[in-house]
Amino acid sequence: MPRRNDISKILIIGSGPIVIGQSAEFDYSGAQACKALRSEGYEVVLVNSNPATIMTDPEMADRTYIEPLTRAYVEEIIRIESELCGGRGFALLPTVGGQTALNLAVELDDAGVLEKYNIELIGAKIRAINKAEDRLVFKDAMQKIGLDVPKSALVNNLKDGLDFSGKIGFPVIIRPSFTLGGSGGGIAYNREELLEIVTRGLDLSPVHQVLIEESVLGWKEYELEVVRDLADNVIIICSIENFDPMGVHTGDSITVAPAQTLTDREYQVMRDAAIKVIREIGVETGGSNIQFAVHPSTGRMTVIEMNPRVSRSSALASKATGFPIAKIAAKLAVGYTLDEIRNDITRKTPACFEPTLDYVVVKIPKWQFEKFPGTDESLGPQMKSVGEVMAIGRTFKEALMKGLRSLETGKRFGGQKIEPRILTQRLVTPHPERLEYLRYALRQGFTVKELAKMTGIDPWFLYQLKEITEMQLELEKHPIESVPAEVVRRAKRMGISDPSLA
Repeated sequence: MPRRNDISKILIIGSGPIVIGQSAEFDYSGAQACKALRSEGYEVVLVNSNPATIMTDPEMADRTYIEPLTRAYVEEIIRIESELCGGRGFALLPTVGGQTALNLAVELDDAGVLEKYNIELIGAKIRAINKAEDRLVFKDAMQKIGLDVPKSALVNNLKDGLDFSGKIGFPVIIRPSFTLGGSGGGIAYNREELLEIVTRGLDLSPVHQVLIEESVLGWKEYELEVVRDLADNVIIICSIENFDPMGVHTGDSITVAPAQTLTDREYQVMRDAAIKVIREIGVETGGSNIQFAVHPSTGRMTVIEMNPRVSRSSALASKATGFPIAKIAAKLAVGYTLDEIRNDITRKTPACFEPTLDYVVVKIPKWQFEKFPGTDESLGPQMKSVGEVMAIGRTFKEALMKGLRSLETGKRFGGQKIEPRILTQRLVTPHPERLEYLRYALRQGFTVKELAKMTGIDPWFLYQLKEITEMQLELEKHPIESVPAEVVRRAKRMGISDPSLA
């Protein structure tokens, strides 16, 4: 299919300020989209409230508005640009500016602004956005196509919340509708916690609704990055596995690409499910992120949620695979199909070829709790990290060790102060220092089975940590002058740094 010539101007909504839960990954996707659309000859107009971004550089768009991302301001921008447009096609691309842009597009549509100025939404239609973002509608859609979802109920008051949690039992997961980074969400283990979290969630949700959901705490969490075009071609860019079990926000979890603990059969079932999801939700073009939970014992797979936009994980998948999801998504939105776009890396194969990884990518979050004294440092469904690092290695061990060094905390792995009296607490409750405490526990003789039971982390990952710990113990046995060459070689393959060897 050729590019659309009935559109001459495209408005891109940015992601606004960089806050906890929404970082520079949306600047990355917005900048890619601006470049891609301008290269195709479209007039690109950008609105973003944050001047300290790459996407707001003067050369990125034909016109850039540094204005608050509110309905009133964007409506005025649309009015001005419509007049300048002179009746030619005007479109809005809301899928590269994170949750902020998506919510604003919905608000503009609800207010009749898009219809008034005859503006077309490209990338994802309002129906698809609402279907993916409205928790109850999404649950019904998943059940319609035969996919399992956790038992849940959408509530808008405390009484209904208490009644439903009484039926399914504690703990329960609370997820406010249309919020970013899990804001206002949490896990309630009793009635008092439920009242507190539901009250906060109802206040923070723009539609004053929260989803109360059956707990899948301790289940394994996976994500698939999916891209679809107008001809209904669907490809999976990347599978991502969370090191931490369900209960820790993806943005606060160490994540690994590709998934390490799925059998091929399990992966194919998940892949088929993801393709069903994107087709049912109706995201016509571009990237989507679909999250799954898998029971570690029974293998029961449930769909957790779908982001009908370029997400935080999309930026990771792009960098991990070399497949520029935001750039491709922008081109798909204006009518191209995957087989018409060249792959940027190979320059020979089309974009409809799924990337294949012969290496491992690890993302590790970075926290700055020292700047927020008195803050609860335990990790849960609400994101608390302020950034992240990515490392590539031939093995999980090598990528993990590279990533830990990239955090630049000023402390080497194994150099942090450990408090033995809170060891069990640190292992049971997810915490930024959990890797250090796992390493310490392995040195103290804890078995992988014991640690898996306490942490909910898959034994495969714990075995990898055990092998790193055993290698460090082996190195400590030898004076630096007489370390056998084979031991040094094995240590380097595990990603152990030169200063650690020394």
